[in-house]
Amino acid sequence: MKHLNKLLVAVMMVMGLSSHAQDSNNPWAISFGVNAVDTRTSSGAGSGFFDQHFSQPFAVKDNWNILPSLSYIGVSRYVGSGFSVGLQGSVNKIDKYVTFNPNAAGHDSRGNVVTNPGDLMYYGIDATIKYSFQELIKSKVVDPSLSVGGGYTFFGDSSYGTVNPGAGVTFWFTDAIGLELASRYKWSVSGDRQDASGAPDAPSHFQHTAGLVFKFGGKDTDGDGIYDKDDACPDVAGLKQFNGCPDTDGDGIVDASDACPDVFGLAALNGCPDTDGDGIADKDDACPDVAGLAALKGCPDTDGDGVADKDDKCPTVAGPKENGGCPFLDADKDGVLDKDDDCPTVAGPASNRGCPEVTAEALEDLKVQARAVYFNSGKATFKTGDKETLARLDAIKQILINYPNAKFSVEGHTDSDGSDKLNQKLSEDRAAAVMNALIERGVNVDNLQSKGFGESQPVASNKTAAGKAQNRRTEIKHIGSKYQGKL
Repeated sequence: MKHLNKLLVAVMMVMGLSSHAQDSNNPWAISFGVNAVDTRTSSGAGSGFFDQHFSQPFAVKDNWNILPSLSYIGVSRYVGSGFSVGLQGSVNKIDKYVTFNPNAAGHDSRGNVVTNPGDLMYYGIDATIKYSFQELIKSKVVDPSLSVGGGYTFFGDSSYGTVNPGAGVTFWFTDAIGLELASRYKWSVSGDRQDASGAPDAPSHFQHTAGLVFKFGGKDTDGDGIYDKDDACPDVAGLKQFNGCPDTDGDGIVDASDACPDVFGLAALNGCPDTDGDGIADKDDACPDVAGLAALKGCPDTDGDGVADKDDKCPTVAGPKENGGCPFLDADKDGVLDKDDDCPTVAGPASNRGCPEVTAEALEDLKVQARAVYFNSGKATFKTGDKETLARLDAIKQILINYPNAKFSVEGHTDSDGSDKLNQKLSEDRAAAVMNALIERGVNVDNLQSKGFGESQPVASNKTAAGKAQNRRTEIKHIGSKYQGKL
């Protein structure tokens, strides 16, 4: 067993060196199993080379030396185009050594004599270049191969180099696990020597191996079963049919090309859905639940006037866009179309945008009604319990709402009793009180303003009680329309 250390060194070399593999996905492979050594080829029996070497290739019981345990280990690496390189270490025990002596007792019909040379230990270290035909024959299971290489054999106390042509076949159970059967003829570069006693010295021989092979070393970063070198999306798990890229929504369109990767969609719309079936992707459809027109961003136009129903004030009657999709109408028959008529239900001239103009009669009526609005003495509150004042406010409101676009000023005045400052404040407050009362009754706040003039604009003498009574007044004046400038 003194040569056992040699095998251990060989195994360590095997585990540390690069060698052959089976494909580019898993470039590394390790194999191990049993080996058989057949020395019959060195006996010289037979009439020629092929007769000597191949006449009894499977005489297992008679000629093969088999160690009933794990007896070889190898490591290999794929280098491309079907080629791989490898290193193998093996151990055996020779108890069947075949010599040629037709005169000796116990020889077979061919003159071969099998002897036990004393349980010689056998060690081998072999390097190999192998070519696989698997890609050529396009098989995923059967993997035939040819090999050539060289090695060094320790045979008992002798050692010598060999040249090793060989052949083999591997049956793959999976992409990475297989059963490997191989044979190599190890031709002794020193010649088939024997010592003077006929004991083996440097015999050529066959070595057969049978074992398991495991491929490894392929990188699959995202764990999707597709190696990085073939994975178009190596950092995210995907599908084989998409070269390792994902299809999150399962619509058959890879996420990278899918405009809507999280929602099942149509190929014609770059993977986006079209709920209403109008040919416009939901993401671009302003009306995704109802079929419409591309020109209107997927919205329908029932009356065909070019205005989408959702924006059409008259969706069932055609009308121009500038009129909100409605036909041009003149409800009050004043010659001003409703679209341009600020008062579509009240007739008025075009010069006043279809609204009636304030008449002199209306202004006189406003004057009378406003002067009959009474306040508590010295205050901006309406006289308590004065039903006439409330009736006057209602009457004023009725006049004002007849002129929707007319602007009016509510003005407050006082007599000369009291200070100017007090009278100014009182007039402003009373004018505001009237304006607020009218707004509460429905008059448009944008049509009103209030001002106070204190005692500065008397309409009668403040020297008499009657004159003072006339000066304490509220007036409402027409100051134009909303098209004549801001108040």
